[in-house]
Amino acid sequence: MKTTHQTAQKPAGTAAINVSMVGHVTREGVYLRGSARKKGLYNPAVRLPDHRIRVLDRAAARALDAAATGTYGIPGIVLMENAAVGASEIAMGMIPSGGSVAIACGPGANGGDGWAMARHLHNAGYGVDIITLTPAVGSPAAAVNASIAAAMQIPMSPSLEPLERADLIIDAVFGTGLDRELTGPLLAAVEAINAARGGVLAVDIPSGLDADTGMPRGLVVRADQTATFACWKAGFLEMESLRWTGDIHCIDIGAPQELADQMGRPLEPTSRHGRGR
Repeated sequence: MKTTHQTAQKPAGTAAINVSMVGHVTREGVYLRGSARKKGLYNPAVRLPDHRIRVLDRAAARALDAAATGTYGIPGIVLMENAAVGASEIAMGMIPSGGSVAIACGPGANGGDGWAMARHLHNAGYGVDIITLTPAVGSPAAAVNASIAAAMQIPMSPSLEPLERADLIIDAVFGTGLDRELTGPLLAAVEAINAARGGVLAVDIPSGLDADTGMPRGLVVRADQTATFACWKAGFLEMESLRWTGDIHCIDIGAPQELADQMGRPLEPTSRHGRGR
C-alpha cells in the first residue's frame, strides 16, 4: 500500500480537520469518534456523524439518489457538487498544498464527481491533470462538469502518463453501478493506478469492487482512502473489502436524512463490526 501524506495546509479561516478523527473506518477497525466534534474540529457539511450513517445496497443507493431528485426536487448536479466538495477536502488532507493530482474519469456520474473535483482542486492551488478515459456521456451532470473543466483549461488527455508522476491519484473510473469486469481503457487505467507511486483516493467505491458483496469483479483499484457518498455501501461490511477501500469516509451530499433512514440500516458500532486488514 502506498504512503500518503497527512500534512496538507487548510485554507485560511477553515478549521483544521484530522481525517483520522471523524466518522470513518480504517483497516484497524471501525472508528466512529465524537471527540473531534467536542473540540470544534468537525465539519458537518462534509462528513456524516456516526449516528447518521446508514448502510444501503446498490439498489437502495440508486433509489435514494432518485428520490432526492424526483421527490425532493434536488437537482442531480447539486448532489454531485456536494459530493465533489466533500471528496476534495479528503483529497487535500492526503497531500501537501500545491501537490500534483491525477484524476481518472470514467463515463458516468462517478466520472462526473471527478470532473467536479478537478475544478475544486485546481482552484485550491493543486496541479491537476484529468485522464479522459471516455467521453462524459453517462450523466448530464457529468457532461456539465466536464464542459466547465474544459472551459477552465484544466489539462486533460487520454494518456495515462500523469498517473506515473502524481502525488495523489483520484479513482473516478466507475462507481456502484458496476455489474461486470472492467475491460479496455478502463481496465488499463486500473492497472496503471495500482502500479503508480502516488496515494490513491477512490470516489464512492474503488473501481472494480462490487458494491453489494464487497468482493472484486476482476481487477480492483487498491485505494488508500475512499470517499463514499450519502451512505455506506453494503459491501463495505465485508471486512475483506478493506483491502481495496482503505480508510472509508462517509460524505454528506445533502440528500434528506429521512431517505437514508427509510432505505438503510444503521452502521453497527466497532464492537460488532470486526477488524479488517
